[in-house]
Amino acid sequence: MGLRIECVSIDAVDPEALGRFWAEALGWEDRMDEDGDVWVEPGEGHVLRGRCAPLLCIAVPDDKRSKNRLHLDLVPDDQEVEVERLLALGASKPDIGQSGTESWVVLADPEGNEFCVLDEI
Repeated sequence: MGLRIECVSIDAVDPEALGRFWAEALGWEDRMDEDGDVWVEPGEGHVLRGRCAPLLCIAVPDDKRSKNRLHLDLVPDDQEVEVERLLALGASKPDIGQSGTESWVVLADPEGNEFCVLDEI
């Protein structure tokens, strides 16, 4: 194939704050480029299982209005510990119709973008 994912872009009213949240959540580093966009990517020595595209937080003037059509699935070492840590960082628990029996936990970042914390694999 001739395609690869360069990054995952996330619209944000405050890209700097959102970049800080995701950098802290993932243990990555964030940096602002000359356009004011914030890149969140693994730092030197960060061990990944395979290649992982960085996140790019891009400024937009409007708030998120509906459920995401695309979201991140995160794999934790300990789901309960990571959910509590992410909530302390500023994540929230949105109600998007979960039954409560799912093996994953749906959270939202400070801008309301949903993501899932999977059960330990």
